[in-house]
Amino acid sequence: MSIFAHIIDDSPVQHWGLTSRQRILRVLNSAGVTDIVDDIASLPENSSVILLRGDYLFDDRVIKYMVDSQDVLLQVLDDPTPVIAAARVSSNLAGQAADVLDGTVGAGSLPEVNAETLETLSISFQQRLLKFEPPFVLLITAENQRDLESRLFTWSDKWVTDLVTKWAWPRPARWVVGRCVRLGLQPNHVTVAGLLLVVMAGLFFVRGWYGWGLLAGWVMTFLDTVDGKLARVTVTSSRFGHYFDHIIDLVHPPIWYILWGLGLGVSQLDIIAISLSATLWLISVGYVVGRLVEGVFLAGLGKFGIFCWRPVDSYFRLITARRNPCMLLLTAGALLGHPDWGLAAVAIWTVLTSGFLCVRLVMAIYSHMTDGPLRSWFLDIDPAQPVQPLAVRLFTLGND
Repeated sequence: MSIFAHIIDDSPVQHWGLTSRQRILRVLNSAGVTDIVDDIASLPENSSVILLRGDYLFDDRVIKYMVDSQDVLLQVLDDPTPVIAAARVSSNLAGQAADVLDGTVGAGSLPEVNAETLETLSISFQQRLLKFEPPFVLLITAENQRDLESRLFTWSDKWVTDLVTKWAWPRPARWVVGRCVRLGLQPNHVTVAGLLLVVMAGLFFVRGWYGWGLLAGWVMTFLDTVDGKLARVTVTSSRFGHYFDHIIDLVHPPIWYILWGLGLGVSQLDIIAISLSATLWLISVGYVVGRLVEGVFLAGLGKFGIFCWRPVDSYFRLITARRNPCMLLLTAGALLGHPDWGLAAVAIWTVLTSGFLCVRLVMAIYSHMTDGPLRSWFLDIDPAQPVQPLAVRLFTLGND
């Protein structure tokens, strides 16, 4: 059955450079819906239509839920009176549904269509962003423009991530994302700038110019946050951009560590009494093992990331030996005048954290064998609970 879309009551207020209609069209396009009709009377028979109120700001997940549903009205309850903000119906009911959305008639005129609320939608857990957040649909006004932009930016956060990305980068990233929107820069532009900084940092490291290398490296890690947030708030994510960014993120950290080691100009790290070659092998193998554990868990056990299995795993993601925590160790070594200490610390921490991940993988396999499919702790969160545990407050309520 062909799916069409119809937008009612567009708002001229922009959020991150997009009107509500422009944002809705981009989200629909990413979900495979490209046929937009301005006159619902022109809908072909035996088709289906998604109707959306353009004076509301929709969580992307809500629009995609409507694409995947049939015979559904979405009721927003947080207004003085309940409002039907979206509908997915067959073409023969499109006219009646449009009257319901614009308030001409009540939802009772469509008894054969199910009424849903945001609270009944099972879409709070976002595997892609490693977070739990109830969906939102919010009325757009000129007065709440900044608040809604803030909501969209917070929505773009990855809440289960390393401590630098979680606490250091969000506020400056918001300012930079705003400038990128005003200048018309795309996420891939930022990613390319990050790639150039990856190369520059590596060249500085191999020459032993650690201060300049760390400067380039830290700016790159910041831009790695900016490009993702820019893509999400402007709905400009693409398959190419996704893989381009993730391949860079996957490949460059061990290369940086190797080049850092070569820049030392020594054959042995006295602080841990092993050769430089052995140190670099420990880092590289440990890094690969950690990544493989994550991949095996995601593909064969949880269907979600290992860091979302239990609260301890989410806490561990803050400090596990990924790029940013390791950069902190390298920076500390350089500031102390002993870049070799920094590299040794990276080696030790990589081995320890990869070992922890291996233990967690074995525990997950045992749990899967004895208790059945694994379940993320995010799925058991009760938003109505008045006093939430620290893990819920830390990993589900944002960074602002």
